[in-house]
Amino acid sequence: MKPTLLVLAAGMGSRYGGLKQLDSVGPAGETILDYAVFDAIRAGFGRVVFVIRREFEEAFRTQVAAKYADRVQVDYVFQSLDALPAGFGPPPGREKPWGTGHAVWCARDAVKEPFAVIGADDYFGRDAFGKLADYLRAEVKSGIPAQRFAMVGYRLANTLSENGAVSRGVCAASADGALQRVVEHTGILREEVGAAAGKKFTGEEIVSMNCWAFTPALFAALDRQFSEFLKSRGGELKSEFYLPEAVSQQITEGAATVRVLPTTASWFGVTYREDKPRVQATLANLVAGGVYPAQLFPSP
Repeated sequence: MKPTLLVLAAGMGSRYGGLKQLDSVGPAGETILDYAVFDAIRAGFGRVVFVIRREFEEAFRTQVAAKYADRVQVDYVFQSLDALPAGFGPPPGREKPWGTGHAVWCARDAVKEPFAVIGADDYFGRDAFGKLADYLRAEVKSGIPAQRFAMVGYRLANTLSENGAVSRGVCAASADGALQRVVEHTGILREEVGAAAGKKFTGEEIVSMNCWAFTPALFAALDRQFSEFLKSRGGELKSEFYLPEAVSQQITEGAATVRVLPTTASWFGVTYREDKPRVQATLANLVAGGVYPAQLFPSP
């Protein structure tokens, strides 16, 4: 059994100003998502499941996912405002779905094997997918036990934007690599990070970029947590059920363990539209260095 890659692609990218998932950044017109799928395929993932919104299904299928159809199994899950547990409904006036935890919850009937979760508009690096695949294959061999998960951890210095502040979840782990907690820090600027005295961060801090490895055991706990969330906050117009908070709660309750898989890879994304030129230049350099072919998915 090969692991599955679950890609959260329902966000519209309000800060960026458009559907980031369809924007070309590679030298042959690739999207940033193309690099994630390419890395996942060569790491040994056998299936990609996209969580998308129905309103851009046709554009996503034809402009993005059609490139992968003859290379890996591709399936779709739809995140919508009214996709909720029995007995719940959206409050009048609410417009947005319910966050990343909800997006993963929507895949509960589609994913029955060990799986990784990533966002569609981030570059995670070849090393990250290799570590995810190795971990998930080990879980398959061990019989897919109950909630024993993993998270790829990045150096803070490898995740910053040159065009504005970022929010990062700084991780604390035990000596054996088990995640203990994630503390969210907002408004982190590149000039605040470095080895010099007086800097707010050293840059060596391990941060979560929402690059996860799970077994299907996640879904039962997530279902319970989502129902509890809806009971307490389901009447709010902008409340969100976040995946990292749900996982952190499971750790605190002793219901799950999460192993931190450190990577030296650099994360980057298009948080701001001004990030795009740097992303394009970085990818061009990776192609020139032989990390990627000049065209990831050439036409037959």
